[in-house]
Amino acid sequence: MPELPEVETVARGLATVLPGRRIAAVRLGKTDFISDPAVLQASLPGCQIAAVRRYGKFLLFDLLPSNGAGRSGTLLVHLGMTGQLVVQPAAAPVAPHTHALLTLDDGRQLRYTDVRRFGRLALVSAEDLRASLAALGPDPLELSAAEFCTRLGRRRARIKSVLLDQRTLRGLGNIYVDESLWRAQIHPTEQAARLGPARLKRLYRAIRHILREAIRWRGSSIANYRDAAGAPGGYQQRHCVYGREGKPCLRCRAKIRRVLVAGRSSHYCPRCQRIPRRRQKAPSAVSRLAH
Repeated sequence: MPELPEVETVARGLATVLPGRRIAAVRLGKTDFISDPAVLQASLPGCQIAAVRRYGKFLLFDLLPSNGAGRSGTLLVHLGMTGQLVVQPAAAPVAPHTHALLTLDDGRQLRYTDVRRFGRLALVSAEDLRASLAALGPDPLELSAAEFCTRLGRRRARIKSVLLDQRTLRGLGNIYVDESLWRAQIHPTEQAARLGPARLKRLYRAIRHILREAIRWRGSSIANYRDAAGAPGGYQQRHCVYGREGKPCLRCRAKIRRVLVAGRSSHYCPRCQRIPRRRQKAPSAVSRLAH
């Protein structure tokens, strides 16, 4: 599933070509993943795309009516597991599993392709948009270290589960959680509340470094992900732990292992990411006398 770096890469690519363009026509294929497809077909033509932005793993297209046609609102897009959004000439061959074609006023088309159709398209008002996104936590690239430590330091769940919870932080997924935990040398099953301030700060720095590096390399193309121009990302070549089960750790040469956490495969180094042993409390004077 595309995560924060992939969605950010797509958003940046689309933001260079779409703002100011007007949607001239809409053609839909299969619509089982589209919220009220009739509204999209009736309301999008005539809209001007004012901005393209990312919110967590969502792409948001801010729309304004143009020349008395269309309506204001936001086109909310989630790429699911296999969704792709690309801008192509209208004459270009249409790829299989293309389910939405938005023809623009310059003759190009914004095309949404999704093999498994686990994504989502919806045209929402400002009020509905706030309600749809209200449960999501803060963006890890916009959060201070103090806020990060406060949010995670009180959670008793395993750190991998906490980081995957979009209510805690929005945008993180399996790839970049594994990479961040490896960089911070934290075991994925360790309880978040037991990490302590020093290791939480180290994890905070690791997450931000990994996300920024992945964005710089235009995301990770493991299977279906492509950017707004249809090109694959490059960060998969720089993964240190994700997908490397049985291969040597790039830091200590121990073999990478995989364990299930919250139903997700978690890759880690058994030597670099050990769970610290807890010091047992010394027995009290009363208990010593009792024995």
